[in-house]
Amino acid sequence: MVVVPAVGHREMAALLGPHLQDGQVVILNPGRTGGALEFAAVLREKQASAYPIVAEAQTLLYASRDIDPASVRVFSVKNSVPVAALPAYLTPDVLAVTGKCLPYFVAGENVLKTGLSNIRAVFHPALTLLNAAWIEERHGDFDYYLEGASPSVAQVLEAMDGERVAVASALGIGVPTARQWLYLAYGATGKNLYEAIQANPGYIGIKAPNRLEHRYLTEDVPMSLVPMASLGDHLSVPVPAIKAFVHLASLLHQRDYWAEGRTMDRLGLRGMNVAQIRRVVEEGPP
Repeated sequence: MVVVPAVGHREMAALLGPHLQDGQVVILNPGRTGGALEFAAVLREKQASAYPIVAEAQTLLYASRDIDPASVRVFSVKNSVPVAALPAYLTPDVLAVTGKCLPYFVAGENVLKTGLSNIRAVFHPALTLLNAAWIEERHGDFDYYLEGASPSVAQVLEAMDGERVAVASALGIGVPTARQWLYLAYGATGKNLYEAIQANPGYIGIKAPNRLEHRYLTEDVPMSLVPMASLGDHLSVPVPAIKAFVHLASLLHQRDYWAEGRTMDRLGLRGMNVAQIRRVVEEGPP
């Protein structure tokens, strides 16, 4: 079970590769967007002598926070979290293992769907960047979602979310919109994303990050937004809003998140058409 920020998945694959066995199950909990694909690509690059079953969870199984450098507080375990193997036909083998101790994992369709259902990619980078001045001024002392998602900010989020859904659709994958997800996850309703966010009691009291050097940018931009943008470009799906936030985060942190992030090359999908990409996630690489 690999429970580290997604920026560490590549290094973990390189470190674990020589010690893994054929058929062993490795679960990225969670994978963010493209985690299992990148992990498997690294194993191929390193010419690993054995190939495990690599799977990814759609989101972190635990509701938790780190309380000091060596301790984590787990508030609760989620009722069900989709997990998908790469290739997808091996998902039942993964669940046969996890079912013995973690019955909360349920079958996901494939790693394209788990990765592109990553709602965190829509909320975190945009809310953090659009509230950057407030975060610096107040050190995060405001309600991140309820105060940070004003009507205008939510309108930007909704446009960005539409691009995520369009990329998934181009791959033949149906994913819920952010507004639909709020209803499915929390029962929050509204005629637009702003109203749905404001109607969500689960967001009451959740404070903003207290700094801008935070995983909402350092993880979610290269490991969630970059792969979505890279897929969009590859599939000729316009993703201007997603690209804008990658550029803004790169300017803010003086880093090249395009170079650091999960591109088609790093996902092992360069040059593939939709049918070939689907074949890789369903049946495995050729």
